[in-house]
Amino acid sequence: MIKREMYMRRIRPFIGNDLIKVMTGIRRCGKSVMLELIKEELAESGVPAGQFISINFEDMRNSRFLTASALHEEILNRAASIEGKAYLFFDEIQEVADWEKCINSLRVSIDCDIYITGSNAKLLSGELATYLGGRYVEFVIYPFSFSEFTELYRTAEPDAALQKCFQKYLISGGMPYLANLQFAEEPSRQYLTDLFNSVQFKDIVSRNKVRDIDLLHRIITYVMANVGTTFSATSLVKFLKNEQRAVAAETVLNYIHYCCDSYLLYQVKREDLQGQQILASNEKYYIADHGIWEAVFGGNMRDIQLILENIVHMELLRRGYAVTVGKVGNREIDFVCHRHGEKLYVQVAYLLATEDTIQREFGVYELIRDNYPKYVITMDELDMSRNGIKHRNIRDFLTVEEWS
Repeated sequence: MIKREMYMRRIRPFIGNDLIKVMTGIRRCGKSVMLELIKEELAESGVPAGQFISINFEDMRNSRFLTASALHEEILNRAASIEGKAYLFFDEIQEVADWEKCINSLRVSIDCDIYITGSNAKLLSGELATYLGGRYVEFVIYPFSFSEFTELYRTAEPDAALQKCFQKYLISGGMPYLANLQFAEEPSRQYLTDLFNSVQFKDIVSRNKVRDIDLLHRIITYVMANVGTTFSATSLVKFLKNEQRAVAAETVLNYIHYCCDSYLLYQVKREDLQGQQILASNEKYYIADHGIWEAVFGGNMRDIQLILENIVHMELLRRGYAVTVGKVGNREIDFVCHRHGEKLYVQVAYLLATEDTIQREFGVYELIRDNYPKYVITMDELDMSRNGIKHRNIRDFLTVEEWS
């Protein structure tokens, strides 16, 4: 288990207090491991393991606790024998019907510290917000960053150079279980394909009662084929019509939202940097893990420009940035990033191989008159920084502690 200190730094200030700690993210991204890391930290601080109550709701042995009343009764029974605070760990809580009622009741009726995980963004919407009234903190957990991947990959190949680690990361992505498969190509591909199917059927089809599975798959395929490309629901409707599938734009948007709710896809809105407003159409989408793209659809090296963009986007989210696509006149900046009053701009390209490419990637910043940091990220080994704009090799950009 690697320590995932980036997340632990954020969670640590809330350990032991009465706020409910909620960890969300795509299935199998490491949320269960985060629960184990928190238990480890509590044990090191002197909390006896006997004060921990842990239930994974995907384990069939716990199927009798899948209603709020049954779970509530079970926890009260177990907590009765604990002296002091009970530490409650609930994995994949969304499997429990009306779970929010149970969690809220436990919070007010016993001395406890509650940690829950779930694979759906709707976990914290609607009723839960009403029941808990702001008494929770959420932490989105993502697949491994390149730094985390490298740390784990070097347990299999201790002498692997950073460049080799990145080549492997480009194909494999960052799903934690791949380390158990020694990052072997075919087993990894099979695992990621099965994971994709599991997300599609368990977290999208089943949870949202999707009836037209073929339509859903076509929409996911289209969005993934257009990762990092602005498009509208109307253009997707036209594409489906050409495939003899008549569908309303509202249905398309609903299906895409289901994919975002399951953390398979991430939407990035466009921001007019001159008009200072968020634009209502033509968003971009990125996939939670580019290894899934390679396993299911192939072509990571063929579409390397988009894969690099996807990798950078996910790293920006990991580091806590809110991200938009910047529109400046008729040109775009890949990522405009905001965090606690900070701001930075990021352009991503494969290689600065021609003068036209250099002018395109650096030139767009001529229209931005502020003094916030501006980056161009590529695979080039030589530093081509100019005019105050920083050029970085993508490996260096992903592994540096802080950007400035």
